Amino acid sequence: MHEELAAALEPVLRDLRTTCVVPFEIREPSGLYWDGLAGAMFYGPDGSGQGVSVTPGADPVEQTAWLADQVQEWAVEALWAAGLPAVWPHCPAHPDSHPLTAEAKNGRAAWFCPRTGEQIALIGELPAVA
Repeated sequence: MHEELAAALEPVLRDLRTTCVVPFEIREPSGLYWDGLAGAMFYGPDGSGQGVSVTPGADPVEQTAWLADQVQEWAVEALWAAGLPAVWPHCPAHPDSHPLTAEAKNGRAAWFCPRTGEQIALIGELPAVA
C-alpha cells in the first residue's frame, strides 16, 4: 500500500475497528494509482466494495480527514447491508440521531458533532463501543 495512504488510513482504521461491528477487508488495486491518486478497496462481508484514495503530497491531516469521510461512506453502506443502523460513527451527544463528521481543523483531523460543531475526538481516538 502506498505509504502516504497507509499513514493517513491508520487512525481511521483504529476507529473503525473499535467502533464498527461490520468486518472489513482492504485490498490494493492492481495499480497503486487511479488518476494520480493512491488508493485501496474496502470490502464488506457481502462482497461489495468501495474505493478510498488520497492525493499523494497533500497535507497529511487533510488526507486523514478525507479518508475518514470516505471510510464513513463505506461503513454506512456496510451497516445498512447487514441490517444494522446505518450510522457510523455515532455521535455520543445525540445517540441514534446522526453520525459524526470528519474535518481537518487547527492542524488536526478530528470527529465533530454536526449539530453543535463540538469536537468529539481526534480521528483514531474514538472510544471503543461497549
